[in-house]
Formats: sequence, C-alpha cells, structure tokens
Amino acid sequence: MKLLAVDTTSGACSVALYQDGRVCEQFVRAERDHTRRLLPMVESVLAQAQSSLAEVDALAVSQGPGSFTGLRIAISCVQGLAFASDKPVVPVSSLAAMAAGAVRTQSDWSGAPVLAALDARMQEVYWGLYSSDRPGEAILADAVSSPEQVVAALEQGGFLGAAGDACPLYAAGPGWQYPQLSALSPLGIWQDAAIHAQDIVTLAADLWQKGEYVTADALEPAYLRNEVTWKKRERIRAR
Repeated sequence: MKLLAVDTTSGACSVALYQDGRVCEQFVRAERDHTRRLLPMVESVLAQAQSSLAEVDALAVSQGPGSFTGLRIAISCVQGLAFASDKPVVPVSSLAAMAAGAVRTQSDWSGAPVLAALDARMQEVYWGLYSSDRPGEAILADAVSSPEQVVAALEQGGFLGAAGDACPLYAAGPGWQYPQLSALSPLGIWQDAAIHAQDIVTLAADLWQKGEYVTADALEPAYLRNEVTWKKRERIRAR
C-alpha cells in the first residue's frame, strides 16, 4: 500500500509518503508560503522514495477544521493531483492527526484521551477528544465552540475530575492558550503541537483499508463554521 498525504491546515506545510508501514515526511513551518512550497515538496518526497504519483494507491489530506485559506490550498492541491492521476482521496480530520501526532511524540501519553484544540479566533476553538490508545478514534466529535462551551461539554460527558484534581485528559494544540482551558490542569499539555502529514497518512492507511475514501470531486472541507461566519471574518479583516 502506498499513500501520499499533504497538509497546510495551520502554520505549517508538510507532505508524507506511506509505503507498507514506512513513512517519509517533509515538514516546514511557513505561514504564508504554502502555495509556492507544496508541489515542490510533493515532488521531493516522491523522488526521495524513488516513486511516482502513478504508483500511489490514493491521496490523503487533512479536511479540517483549520485555517480557511490553508484548507483550500491543501484540498485544491490534492484534488488537482487526484484528477490528474485518477486516484481516490482519503480525508482525515486535522484534529485526529494532531492528537495522533501528540501521542507519537509524547511517549508517556497513554490511558487517557487527548483533547486537540486549534485556535479558531473570535474567542473560539476547533476541538475534538480522541483516544490515546487508538489514534484516530473520536470520543467527542470535532466542533467549534467557545472555551466555556468546551468545558461544559467535558463536564456533561463526565470527562472532568473532582475539583482540585488534575483533569484526566491530555491537551494538545495552540487552542489551549485560552485561560478557561489551561485552568483545567490536564495530565499533560503540549501547546506547540502541530499537524503533520505523516500522522495524516498513517491514519489514512487505516481508513483506506476500511474502504473509507472518496472521489476527488466529492472531497469537501470540514470548515465547521458556516459561510455567513466566514464572510463576517473577512469583512473584519478588511477594515
């Protein structure tokens, strides 16, 4: 099995190739340089593996949530490659990939769920709760909420400990900058966690084997916010 993944969901740009359990990746933090970097990185990763797009079984991409512009860049790139090579696409949650990457990097994170959170601006976060033992398995589905609403959802789901105890979950991602979340005192916190194509492609390998893929024209981003909200944000930025 051979899968190629790209990601530009947030402030990084990455490409990874999965070959029968082995993964090679290129990753660079490039806030406003995704468009120029992405295709050369795809070519470089394929060349490094002495492979070609024609040999890839499927493409994988983070479908969000995340940066509106970043999602459009990655998805447009993957759609173009998929149309050109007649390949299917495996969409992967960016929050699932972040949680999986945190577990991969933090070797002692096990036995408790990981709450991955991205700053969604407007005093909100994109967040999802994932199993640390079965990467990619959502315990609470991806959502966009205020920090207070995240805390309320965790309380309602029984995921918070008694007052004064450490919160029995791990925290990953820049969304944890909000005081309402950091005050939960999680078991461990990695605020600098990023989304990596190597975690997207590893999760995609499992989804591919389950038959969970789409055609290029059926690929849709998971913005979580509706079009009205995005237009409001664009008007605010234009002032």
